[in-house]
Amino acid sequence: MAFSHAQTFADAVVSDILIPADEIQRKVVEIGRRISRDYDGLNPLLVSILKGSSFLMADLLRAIDIPIEVDFIAITNYGPATRSSGVVRLIKDLDRSIENRHVLLIEDIIDTGLTLNYVLKLLRGRHPRALDVGTLLNKPARRLANISLRYNGFDLPDRFVVGYGLDFQGRYRNLPYVCVLKPSVVSF
Repeated sequence: MAFSHAQTFADAVVSDILIPADEIQRKVVEIGRRISRDYDGLNPLLVSILKGSSFLMADLLRAIDIPIEVDFIAITNYGPATRSSGVVRLIKDLDRSIENRHVLLIEDIIDTGLTLNYVLKLLRGRHPRALDVGTLLNKPARRLANISLRYNGFDLPDRFVVGYGLDFQGRYRNLPYVCVLKPSVVSF
């Protein structure tokens, strides 16, 4: 897609900005301070669910001022097509053991909670001392699984959002804010 000099990429695709970049950064710093206080002396392991939460994780790590360790897990709930298959697959497992560790699972957005519920069951089976969840974005209206959140940045209305790690068909993760795309861009 080509843009004129006066038209930016964002102008061409964004309908509404729901959470501006500066609000996201303030919230991430606030959550980072809480994590630093809550996990002080516990040597926590922060686990990011790839790909979307990598943006949050990177900013969050800079806001935490205690010793921590980091690991990543990747899952998919999509089959070969672009529509959900209903099957969750683990495509990248953790590199380290979480047995007897204080684990904080970092997620970008929690929608129905079904995929996160799968990950939590998987990790609980590895016997962490504690397993908590932190998310930047929460859509409680769409929740189908009972998920307890230790850290929650923002509650969102039931709208499809992109930006700050969230994508539509692999695009728009690089937008620095959370937004809604123009209807002409989104075709389900």
